[in-house]
Parts: sequence; structure tokens; C-alpha cells
Amino acid sequence: MVQRPRPRLLPDGTALPLAESAGSSAPATATGTHAASGSQATSSAATAGPDEPLDVCLLSYRSDPYSGGQGVYVHALSRTLVEQGHSVDVVSGKPYPDLDPRVDLVELPGENVVDEVDRLGAFDASYLRQPRKFFEWASVLTGGFPDPYTFGERVVEYLDDHGDAYDVIHDNQSLSYGLLDLLDRDVPVVATVHHPITVDREMDLADADDVTDRLLVRRWYSFLRMQRRVASRLPHVVGVSEATRERTVADFGADPDAVSVVHNGVDTDLFRPRPDVETVPGRVMTTVSADVPIKGTRHLLAAFATVRERRPDAELTVVGQFDEGGTAAALIDDLDLGDAITTHSEISAERMVELYGSAAVAVVPSLFEGFGLPAAEAMACGVPTVATTGGALPEVVSDAGRLVPPGDPAAIADAVCDLLADPAARSRLGDRARERVCQAFDWDEAARETAAIYREAIRAHR
Repeated sequence: MVQRPRPRLLPDGTALPLAESAGSSAPATATGTHAASGSQATSSAATAGPDEPLDVCLLSYRSDPYSGGQGVYVHALSRTLVEQGHSVDVVSGKPYPDLDPRVDLVELPGENVVDEVDRLGAFDASYLRQPRKFFEWASVLTGGFPDPYTFGERVVEYLDDHGDAYDVIHDNQSLSYGLLDLLDRDVPVVATVHHPITVDREMDLADADDVTDRLLVRRWYSFLRMQRRVASRLPHVVGVSEATRERTVADFGADPDAVSVVHNGVDTDLFRPRPDVETVPGRVMTTVSADVPIKGTRHLLAAFATVRERRPDAELTVVGQFDEGGTAAALIDDLDLGDAITTHSEISAERMVELYGSAAVAVVPSLFEGFGLPAAEAMACGVPTVATTGGALPEVVSDAGRLVPPGDPAAIADAVCDLLADPAARSRLGDRARERVCQAFDWDEAARETAAIYREAIRAHR
């Protein structure tokens, strides 16, 4: 594992020099400085008042900002907590996050199923002496997803050596058995659920073509047995929306009183209108993080084919990329849309904002979203947004966008065409969207509410 140093913050937000904050020569105090590895120092939460800074261990089994909303969450929440005076270490598996320099990153190893390697050829004889590595290799080879489980095991080993450094452990959706181990040790644990992956499993099963496909889907999602068992025992859960809270209770058996809703924030200084960028009249924009049924991409493509029939100048700008040989790519060929679609993968956030500035309409076609960061980010940029009513999207969009039924290409096409034909309506809706996001989705408030839940968990374990 690799840990990179960074300065610690005092309660007033000023940074200690690294030589003083590294923990090698000075004991931990109630200023938020972590204890050295293996120390018996008393944590700040055990001795300080309710407004003292906390030492937070934020767990995330995959955190790459290009891998979806979980990576954005880890980056934004850890940065904002540090800005509010707390100390945060992110303990992550592959793919690793891009973090604020003030946040430490502890890199845990792992198989990482998204790596494109020859799994059979990757076998090493040393795996026979390393049961966990052999389990990961065999699981991935046979279509499984071992990352959350093995990440949890490695986290427990890391905390065996470093646990005294933290006031609270915050898990980001791994929901691994390791959390139960920590609870049994009377460690304060909080877990965020973006949405229960049972939703993805349901939709993938419904989309499966035959018995073999359904067996492969069940094999991939076998980790859900673990997540159900863990979530049902957790006393402190953060749901990022009311929709997530309802599904976490219904699907995972979580205690309704244990689940608090803390909406995600949006960096409205970054995601902002760009009046200096010329709007392309027929440009429709969407984001793609995965070519899977739950994202509703096929419904958007079918809708866009209709839009092109009505508006030959229409073009679709996609942030992300479609899987080579996947369902979306095949549909683009079938609908003869290739010349009207451009993709932009692994671009900077600033470039994304520039693309939003050029878009006449943004579309979020998901069948379910636990929150819906793409919708909130588009709205923050002042782009009139068409979204479905899947999951939390109505909570995010409200009356500041056009809502359509999920899985309804005709409704998407009608809403997009209406907006493309009415510049005045687009302007009004874009202004309303920006105003809503600025008022409702703030990372500062999200971090404060999350820290309050940390304190509840700490008090419960005293």
C-alpha cells in the first residue's frame, strides 16, 4: 500500500508544515492531526467537544473519477471536509482516485476487474500461497466481482495497524463483511449507499437474452448477498436521496431509522454557465459512464433517431464512450447515427463545462439514478435538461427541467424537439435550473450534515 503525505489543518483552516504534521515526532492532539501508526494516542473525538475537527477514514473500493459518481463523491466530500477543518485519509482500491492535495491516499492492492488483461494467462504460482489473491483471480476468471469483499478484508488489516489514527470510518458503498468486523470491535462506522445495486441486477436480468446470460448476471451480482447482510446491520447509513433511502430499506433490509438522507453537492463554481461559448442550436448532450441497461442509453439513441428525422441539424455530444461491440454501438450502426454523434472520453471537468456551454439541451435517460449527478451538473451549467422520472431524478430536477417516463424514447424525443424549437423556453429553464442547483445541492452543507452523522456514530460507540 502507498500513502502520500499532506499537510494537516488546524481548526482555523491553516496548515501545519509537513515536518510538524507527519506524526513521526509529535503526538496526535485534538487539532485533527492523525496519530502515528500503531500509537495509543487518544483520538480527538474522545476528548473534544462537538465542534472539534475529526480524523476521518473514508473507504472506497473504486474511486476513479471517470468510473462514475462514486469517484466524484469521494473527491468532493473529502476535499470539503478538509476545507471545514477535518483530516481525511481516503483508503481506496483500484482504480485510484484523483484527490485534493490536502487529502492522503492509501492505495490498497486488488484485482480490479476493469483492467483489460488475459486473466487465465495472468495466473501466477504464488497465488497458491496467497488465498486472497487466488480467490480474486478465480472469481474474476469465472465472471464474479470480488472487489468489495476483498477490499473489506484489506481494510481490516490496514486498520489493525492504523485504526487508532481515526475517529470514524466512512465506507463508500463497499458494504463489505469487514464493516461488521469493525462494528464487532465497537468502531464508529458510517456507510454511504448511492443506490442499492439490486436495481442494476433487476434490469440486467430483465435484459438478459437467455439462460446462460441470466446465469452470468447472477454470478456477477453474487456480492449482493454480502451487501444485504451488512446493510441490514449498519446503525448509521447515508443515502444520497429519498429514492435511495426507500430502496435501501426495501432491498437491503436496512433499519429505516438508521438511514439519513444527505443529498450530494455540486461544485457550482466549476459547473457554471459559459456565456463565452457559443451554443450550437441543434446540439444535444449526454454523459455515459457505462453501457448498461440502467443508464437508458438505448432509449436515448432511439429518441435521437426521431429527433434527427424532425431536426436534420441535430447532433449528439456524448461525454464518455460506448463499449466497442456493445449494445449502444450496435444500435448506432442500426440507426445510422454514426455521423451525428461525437464522443469525448476522460476529459477534464473544465472541458466538460465547455461542452455543456455549447449544448442547447442536455438529456439524462437513466431508468434509475440514486442521485443523478449528470442532471445536477448540466443544470448548474444553465443547460435546459430533459430527464426521466427514474429514481431520484425528480428530486434533483423538480420543476427546473422537463421530466419524462423512463424507457420512453417518444417522450424523450418530444421534449427535446420542443426545447430545440423554443429558444426563449430554453433560456427560462436554464436560468431556473442553475438557481435550483445553487440553492439545493451544496457540498459545504453535505459535508456538515455528514460530519453530524459521524458525531452521532462516535457518541453511540463511547
